[in-house]
Amino acid sequence: MRHRCFQRLFAAALAGALPFAVDAQNGREYQCAQGNHERRVVIFYETGVAVPCEVQYFKDTEAPGERTVLWRAQNQSGYCESQAEAFVEQLEGWGWSCSVAAPKEGAGEAPEPVDDTENLAPAAPGGG
Repeated sequence: MRHRCFQRLFAAALAGALPFAVDAQNGREYQCAQGNHERRVVIFYETGVAVPCEVQYFKDTEAPGERTVLWRAQNQSGYCESQAEAFVEQLEGWGWSCSVAAPKEGAGEAPEPVDDTENLAPAAPGGG
């Protein structure tokens, strides 16, 4: 019982601390333009799962490299997608021209497994 409680506590702490810092990958990305200004709305996922997710907003021309997290979801699949779409519609209502960005090579895809069995060597005599 005590072990199970520790596992839940550890998992919750880890989920809160690291979900998008180390192992995040981009999902759908919207690019918006108005005159010389550019904005991006990007959905980030923890690798390989739909939730947790974050919707991040970038003002690329006004504040390069800065991001604002608009929404997060821990359990509700589809929440980040619907929030991002609604926000993009709002931007378009304010005169921005938005489109879905072409996926970056390898973004959102699991790496192709490599078969390296031919490179394996037998164990050294005596247990190495």
